[in-house]
Amino acid sequence: MAGSPYVFDYRGSFRLAASPAEIWEAIEHGERFEGWWAWLREFRFDGPGLRAGTVLRGVVDPPVPYRMRIRVQLDRCDPPSLIEATVRGDLEGRARLVFEAEDGSAPVPTTRAEVTWSIEMKQRTMRVAARVAHPLLRWGHDRVVDATVAGFRRHLEERAT
Repeated sequence: MAGSPYVFDYRGSFRLAASPAEIWEAIEHGERFEGWWAWLREFRFDGPGLRAGTVLRGVVDPPVPYRMRIRVQLDRCDPPSLIEATVRGDLEGRARLVFEAEDGSAPVPTTRAEVTWSIEMKQRTMRVAARVAHPLLRWGHDRVVDATVAGFRRHLEERAT
């Protein structure tokens, strides 16, 4: 359903001030996610951390008037560089996260995080809203992405001090 008002296709690239191994270690601590990101509720890992087969569950509460329950099945995890996942629940689709070390001669290690997903809204109310207010839903989506990256950057900065 690419091109559908119900689908969000996303591709982003972000520079993070840490090595891929440091980033991987940070995201292994899912118990901290709700403190990093105000839009995440009721989050938990069902499984042994970032490993294939682990399921992440939670509620996404973006700055628009709807909440989404999601279940993220980790399909492939290659520490510290790759996560591929299947999303189910009020959103359904596929996601991929790749960490690639940048110039190793820099005084502070940096990593390029490449994020892609194609997610379809499944809630009936969200689908109705998408027909009439897709730009508002895209705005909410983009604010969640911005808040996620900013929150994670703050966390990495705090770890470095």
